Amino acid sequence: MNAPPFLAPFACRAEQSRGRLHPEAESETRSVFQRDRDRIIHCEAFRKLKYKTQVFVYHEGDNFRTRLTHSLEVAQIARTVCRVLGLNEDLAETLALAHDLGHTPFGHAGEDALQEMTADFGGFDHNAQALRIVTKLERRYYQFEGLNLTWETLEGMVKHNGPLVGMAGAKPLPQAIVAYQATDDLALDSYPSAEAQVAALSDDIAYNNHDIDDGLRAGLFTIEDLKDVPLVGPVFAGVKREFPDIDASLHIHESVRRLIGLMVGDLIDETKRRVAAFAPDSVEAVRRLGQPLAAFSESMRANDKALKSFLFQHMYRHYKVSRMASKAKRVVRQLFSLFLAEPDCLPPEIQAGHDRDDPLDRARVIADYIAGMTDRFALDEYRRLFDMQITP
Repeated sequence: MNAPPFLAPFACRAEQSRGRLHPEAESETRSVFQRDRDRIIHCEAFRKLKYKTQVFVYHEGDNFRTRLTHSLEVAQIARTVCRVLGLNEDLAETLALAHDLGHTPFGHAGEDALQEMTADFGGFDHNAQALRIVTKLERRYYQFEGLNLTWETLEGMVKHNGPLVGMAGAKPLPQAIVAYQATDDLALDSYPSAEAQVAALSDDIAYNNHDIDDGLRAGLFTIEDLKDVPLVGPVFAGVKREFPDIDASLHIHESVRRLIGLMVGDLIDETKRRVAAFAPDSVEAVRRLGQPLAAFSESMRANDKALKSFLFQHMYRHYKVSRMASKAKRVVRQLFSLFLAEPDCLPPEIQAGHDRDDPLDRARVIADYIAGMTDRFALDEYRRLFDMQITP
């Protein structure tokens, strides 16, 4: 299927895709990017996002965001922005839905612990893990490992924050990306498509605002605490002035709704300004621009930085969150240490997936196993292995 005719000249077009590593017959009803989206939605790693958390562990409440609900919110924002800018909504939605596939249980606390435990075995990076999932670990097709996604989707997953090589301060490439790069060159020295850039900024918009929402509802900070935060404080104050008798819950909903609208509007306006200034005439022109095409304005970047600083101090480092993060890290560390020292404790299907005489391979398989756990499964596995009163 061809892309709709209203796409901007610098948008990704399905009919111009670089294709898949393993050639397949095209669908009669869906574009290649729609197919990618559907493969992600139907894969096991995507379903697990339901019980993987952002900040709060799953049992702390049903109303807090999970990786799954967050991904859906990112997809909604990305589609809105792309529709206004004439970009490919299907590709942006695909990248939004896929961007958290590689995350561990227990949010960033779990990832920090797994990075620590794998430091001598190649390390752990959630973006690289997402690539590993969609190119190797998902087993749904007889003909190939992984999901056989298009080049554009893989590029966007890996480079959504910009080039990975050739930039000042670039970090060493994770092994999973190095391994795949040897098979299929993802042009790691260039920026990704405009759709990937929009998906990355939609992620920022979603998590900043839902962390305000979740943090307020969890009682980690108050609306009064937000009064001096640029953009956020004035929006909350404006809602209160407009609706003096509004209850706290609706006050939060209305303010967060307006904040998302302001950030989305800024992203659209600044990107339009850059399009007018740089006049990219192709996807390749976007990739070789040397700077992002999709971006917030300078003032919104300052607002974003101030909000992140507030959330870091009042939410991510709140003692209640720190206590849960500490427990989560101990769970991950102890699971990894036990499995590395006693691989016979791994489930048979996991044991069969590694070379028993290769400690590096064993560590990689253990990292895959733990990273693929939901919060709930990780806690259950921990109890099965360390609680003498529970049957293994």
